Amino acid sequence: MSGDDRQSELAREHKERQAQRAAEQAAKARRNTFIGAGVAVVVVAGGIFAVTTLVNKDTGKKVAAESTPSASASTPAVPTPTTAAPKKKTGPVTCTYKRDDSGVPFKYVGMPGKKPNMKLKTMTVSTNHGDIVIDVDPAATPCSVNSMAFLAKKGFYNNTKCHRLATPETSGLFLLQCGDPKAKADGKNPTDGQGNAGYVFPDENVGIPYSKGVVFLTQPAEASGQNSSQFGISLSDENAQLDPQLSVLGMVRSGLDIIEQVAKDGVIVSDQDITGDGGSTAPKNPVIIKKVTVS
Repeated sequence: MSGDDRQSELAREHKERQAQRAAEQAAKARRNTFIGAGVAVVVVAGGIFAVTTLVNKDTGKKVAAESTPSASASTPAVPTPTTAAPKKKTGPVTCTYKRDDSGVPFKYVGMPGKKPNMKLKTMTVSTNHGDIVIDVDPAATPCSVNSMAFLAKKGFYNNTKCHRLATPETSGLFLLQCGDPKAKADGKNPTDGQGNAGYVFPDENVGIPYSKGVVFLTQPAEASGQNSSQFGISLSDENAQLDPQLSVLGMVRSGLDIIEQVAKDGVIVSDQDITGDGGSTAPKNPVIIKKVTVS
């Protein structure tokens, strides 16, 4: 092989390596865009159970999907409606929670009991802009609802700020993220999105597309079974294109208009949030949770 040929070959190999790295970075950026600041929404988890039908009472739209034992390769842009009855867990349910030793900021108020209340149906997030009412189903997500009910009773969410408002203009997504007790929601604090309740628990009710109104738990990047206090609210059916591997908690019955109105006021843009390396895009018009009740 001549010197010129060798140089051409080396250049070609270098270009191929660059293209491969660019593709990997682009894929990571797409995942991390959903993650947000440091620890937020990531599309990684093992499936657990359930065919669940959720109804957005604002629109009357039914959203359904079947969970799988592992991550699916892709998600339809529009979820397929179904009238299939949800599969309920049979027999006694025992929840497992464990202390989080990852070193992230946290506010510890104890751990939930192992026996969930299966009669809870509604989670109300009272904010400075009004109430966001969410339908929940302990038959599909017993340990998630149990955790939320425990934290709500302890006043964990009182006077906390929703640290991230992802908009199509800044992140290509449309969602509100809350539940970091240490968040400053100023678009600058590098630990926003990392805080939790000091404990974690396994995934459940995965496989449901994040269509408009779907409420899901969030967890660290590249993690599974690390659910805690943070949750996200999808504000667009476009989010259904993401792999549905986070635990779905429920569906907003009323209050989406509150968040949509806040979104019109814009966000505090942090370049780090777009790449998922840290920071946040906090709403310019702050969303402050006064309290959460689960009943």
